[in-house]
Amino acid sequence: MTVKLVLENLKHRPVRSALSVFLIAIPVTLILTLVGLSEGLLADSARRARGVGADIWVRPPGSSVLTLSGAPLPEKMVEVLARNPHVAAAAGMINHPISSTTFVAGIDMDSFNRMSGGFKYLEGGPFRKPDDVILDQPYARQNKVHAGDKINLLNHEWTVAGVVEPGKLSHIFLPMPVVQSLSGNTGKISQIFLKLDDPANTGAVIRELKETMPDYQIYSVAEFTSLLTVNNVQGGMLRNFINVMVSIGVVIGFAVVLLSMYMAVLQRTREIGILKSLGASRWFILRTILIEAIVMGFCGTILGILFSFGARWLIMTLYPASLSEAIVPAWWPIAGGVTLAGVTLGAMYPGLSAARQDPIEALAYE
Repeated sequence: MTVKLVLENLKHRPVRSALSVFLIAIPVTLILTLVGLSEGLLADSARRARGVGADIWVRPPGSSVLTLSGAPLPEKMVEVLARNPHVAAAAGMINHPISSTTFVAGIDMDSFNRMSGGFKYLEGGPFRKPDDVILDQPYARQNKVHAGDKINLLNHEWTVAGVVEPGKLSHIFLPMPVVQSLSGNTGKISQIFLKLDDPANTGAVIRELKETMPDYQIYSVAEFTSLLTVNNVQGGMLRNFINVMVSIGVVIGFAVVLLSMYMAVLQRTREIGILKSLGASRWFILRTILIEAIVMGFCGTILGILFSFGARWLIMTLYPASLSEAIVPAWWPIAGGVTLAGVTLGAMYPGLSAARQDPIEALAYE
């Protein structure tokens, strides 16, 4: 009987019910989109790190997992590290940021090809002139350019020499001497990649390098990619930001349901009076209000999950290079739990208010 009464109440005011479900879905979408962007960007960074083909990364002292500013390493270090008997190939790279999520990678094409196996060109080919640039497919699609077109980067006009498959280090590639000159870092690089004769020697080579270079950040690729998690980024600041957004989701769900159910109780004053005059207990009235709120919360959660797929499609269509979003099913029950907690809290006051109504006064309500 309770379920039937709840469904009839929802059907009786379809606009209010649909609007409440929609407003509940918004924070669910925001939570899932934020988590998806965080996981997607980190997964993309890990994928591009593995795409270099290196076994060991050597980074300057004080560098963090995601950020690497400047070019403090001398380029000659590449030759020094290449002399290690277990190093089969060594390559340096200089990076220069364009935005918070995108950087230009200055590479030596020959050493980079030996390290990574080379680019797979979808359009055009390698550098031919100093003002040539290579873009990966997502960046070219986002900026609507093809091989042979012009593109403005770093206040300079470049010719797109080639468009390559994504997944190797960066979205944008320039000759290393060009980036060194533009950034005022002639003879300097940002990091060094080492490819070993046998990956089984990775641990031994890292220990040897750390003994001779104790201040440098030296990682195996497996270790580096394992650090690309929400909890490690900026000392856990990203995790704290997500927790704040989840809290906001609870508050929004609470406010939406509180307003919706309070208005519903006012509109049903006579109905509640009739139910109480027929013997309905306070618990029956409260339970009916709570179940109605939970049904709206559940529907809002489902709708929010569907909206998150739409948000991902929109982001990946408009900004395939700048942003990368993943669908994280593990967060669906979390978002659902957050929503249900918010709507349950929001329905408590209207439910208790309805349960305490005097049946005589309710029947006399106009």
